Amino acid sequence: MMNSFSAGFVLALAFVCANLPFFTERLLGLYRLGAANKSLGWRLLELLFLYSLTGAVGLGLEHRAGQISPQGWEFYAITLALFVTFAFPGFVYRYLFKRAG
Repeated sequence: MMNSFSAGFVLALAFVCANLPFFTERLLGLYRLGAANKSLGWRLLELLFLYSLTGAVGLGLEHRAGQISPQGWEFYAITLALFVTFAFPGFVYRYLFKRAG
């Protein structure tokens, strides 16, 4: 029960963190930048930071549940691809959705 809750929690956290850079003009949702709009570069850096943060939370939950499994580069490539896929709705909202007015 605890392991399935942890997996669901990490997936939900990943979805929220992947979309956060695209739904707010503040850095990490907290700090206002000097410019009126964040550039795509800031959003991508924020996305990488939030990917690392989500991975750290997942690692902490895995450590709490028992022994941590060793991971190779394949694991990180797949989770990064999944994280970028989770960010697609936010990207569409920010850059592709036509706003009235």
